[in-house]
Amino acid sequence: MYLWQTSEWPHFSWDEAKLSKLLAQVSREQGRLLGKMEMLGFDLRNETHLRTLTEEVVKSSEIEGEKLETEQVRSSIARRLGMDIGGLIASDRHVEGVVEMILDATRNAAAPLTQERLFAWHAALFPTGHSGMSQIQVGRWRDDHNGPMQVVSGPIGREKIHYQAPPAERLNDEMDRFLAWLEQPSEQDPLLHAGLAHLWFVTIHPFEDGNGRIARAIADMALTRSEQSKQRFYSMSAQIRRQHQAYYDTLEWTQKGGMQITQWQEWFLNSLLCAIKGAEQSLSHTLRKAHFWERFAKEPLNQRQIKILNKLLEGFEGKLTTSKWAKIAKCSQDTAYRDILDLIKRKALQKEIGGGRNTSYGLSLVQEKQ
Repeated sequence: MYLWQTSEWPHFSWDEAKLSKLLAQVSREQGRLLGKMEMLGFDLRNETHLRTLTEEVVKSSEIEGEKLETEQVRSSIARRLGMDIGGLIASDRHVEGVVEMILDATRNAAAPLTQERLFAWHAALFPTGHSGMSQIQVGRWRDDHNGPMQVVSGPIGREKIHYQAPPAERLNDEMDRFLAWLEQPSEQDPLLHAGLAHLWFVTIHPFEDGNGRIARAIADMALTRSEQSKQRFYSMSAQIRRQHQAYYDTLEWTQKGGMQITQWQEWFLNSLLCAIKGAEQSLSHTLRKAHFWERFAKEPLNQRQIKILNKLLEGFEGKLTTSKWAKIAKCSQDTAYRDILDLIKRKALQKEIGGGRNTSYGLSLVQEKQ
């Protein structure tokens, strides 16, 4: 028996005493992070916001087994936020759709979540009307024309059913009730409200596909409302991706339990705590990048050098060699080598261990004492 089949549905409950210490800790860390961000300048806050949203979009899709190009996502978000980051690239319509949903959920968090708005999110997620090779119903509730909505794994003939959602004929009533609850004033702690919103929506599973990504967007909307800020500085999806098996295990266990969902709320709060602490690393990265460019703000660097340095600061994959420089900057290897020697002279780059044909270069992040 699943949650929605119980006689108590949808009257959720949890042990507030058991959650109180963890809830206080998460609230405290959330407040500390927001306080630190308020102390940063406008540009640094925007940079952190951009990094967080990029991570949120990429990781939420990864949870569903879909790989998006990080640079496309970053460029799409920057364009929509009106940020001049340089090196913007074109994004395909699927990336644009996912970005559009996440930005609407966070930048317009105060606006009511309605059926029409959810349909627009769903249509943005599937601009071609297909999920992979399969055609799906887009911008409307599922109708179960191919049978009950089930979450399954395993080979054909030996499938394991992890979950079966409410039948399609119940969806209008179920979603009306959910949306009414989400928008009505509540005395619940906003963090627990966000955790319940995630669970409740994914339990209904109203769409043929995309339910997980939309559930996470709804939770982000609820968290954004609680913080009263349109900017995001931590990514729940990134944390869920790091422990995705525990995420699915907890969901499955909760769906097959009773309406007492303390374990789910505990898992949600712990994940939120880890996400907030992880944001400290993102903040450190942003500060490191800002300090680096402070050192070279008045240096006469060319566009190739600026482009490669930014890529290194964003986390360059693999080793930077002369040939890679030439390929990325679209120049000859002789030009690449001159660019690199110039940056070594300026103490922006340094040789990594190794030599000969395998010589590689990395950032010189520590300013030498005068």
